[in-house]
Amino acid sequence: MSDNLRSLSITLVAEPKQVKSFTLTQWRIAELTLGDQGPNVLNLQLSMTERAAYRFNLTSATPRLFVRAGFTGQTPKPDAITASQDVAAGWMDGEQQVLEAPMPMAIQVWIESYLARHGEAPMEMRKKKRKGAGRAKETPTKEQPQ
Repeated sequence: MSDNLRSLSITLVAEPKQVKSFTLTQWRIAELTLGDQGPNVLNLQLSMTERAAYRFNLTSATPRLFVRAGFTGQTPKPDAITASQDVAAGWMDGEQQVLEAPMPMAIQVWIESYLARHGEAPMEMRKKKRKGAGRAKETPTKEQPQ
């Protein structure tokens, strides 16, 4: 098995929800287990560029996994999973359904060891501009001698 890839099985369940006189169907993740034994199997792949997002998720009160499940308003069809809230936010910006579930402890330990092996994401520092950078140079003219 790869250093940065784990298979997870996901079981979804529909729950009817009454909102005023309408009945809506709300989907949620009923079960999320390690391995490829289930109705929806997705591969969680870790990326070096998302290390800061993984650390942020792991240090939250309840670390989560996020599942992309097709477009909003349609029956969910899970097709991707991530531990990065940044990636999940990008999916939601694209009007995708994103379901979330508590991250199993085994996945937390695996991500923690991945971060230990590959290092934490470097802090992004703003570069200091050199003095006068970006400013137009004033040159004397006939009308305004120095």
